[in-house]
Amino acid sequence: MKKALLDHKEIAYELSGQGNCLVLVHGFPMDHRVWDDFSKSLSTHFKVICPDLPGFGASAMMGESHSMNLMARAVKAVLDEEKVERCVFVGHSMGGYVGLAFAKQFPDRLAGLTLFHSQAAADDEQAQIRRNEAIVQVITDKNNYLDQFLPGLFDPAFPATHQPTVAAFDNIVRDQSEKAIVAALSGMRDRESHISLMTKINQPVLFILGKSDARMPAVKIMAQAGLPQHAEMLMLEHVGHMGFAEAPLVTKLGIRYFAEKCFILQ
Repeated sequence: MKKALLDHKEIAYELSGQGNCLVLVHGFPMDHRVWDDFSKSLSTHFKVICPDLPGFGASAMMGESHSMNLMARAVKAVLDEEKVERCVFVGHSMGGYVGLAFAKQFPDRLAGLTLFHSQAAADDEQAQIRRNEAIVQVITDKNNYLDQFLPGLFDPAFPATHQPTVAAFDNIVRDQSEKAIVAALSGMRDRESHISLMTKINQPVLFILGKSDARMPAVKIMAQAGLPQHAEMLMLEHVGHMGFAEAPLVTKLGIRYFAEKCFILQ
């Protein structure tokens, strides 16, 4: 893995391919490995960067709470290290929150944004309470928390027929440290709303959503898809929160063609 520095701390990332830059940013609580299949395929068309967000994978912890703005700065540090001027940013779940923070802080570095099972609203009061409860659960017994967290990621029918895939993601999630999980939960709890940003963003936005996604209800995301000047939507039947695993071919193609359009339009 390659390393960039942010505030004297290491941010790890994988780099493959060449050409226009596609940044694939993992969700919670994972690391760059969730994109192995995507980066292998998409690197034949783009320079693909897959960072480990602070605390996850091989990247350093940067405090007790990792804000979405901090994580966006970590992605920018990687782009600076690679001398990438503009990218199409693909963020899965929490990675989408990071993408929105990146779009607000560094709009000139963004050619397009994909919210992959993600959305622009902040946590409401009930969601913040659930984050706090999750933090207590992780501190008390990380593996017990993950036992409850993991089953809700997929369409109910998926695990029975794709056990090796589910097991691979289970291993990635369990590799993450308690401190990183808590810091990310804290950062997500305290993130700002980017609904206003969605109405002003100049870059194209692609929403990818699953009809069976229990964590990001499709109805909530569909309402936001009408906000940007240029928005596209890919809605998937029998897909939960992990479309890159549950429907890899159609989501890879969707991202590829969206990114190609973004670089033509910039």
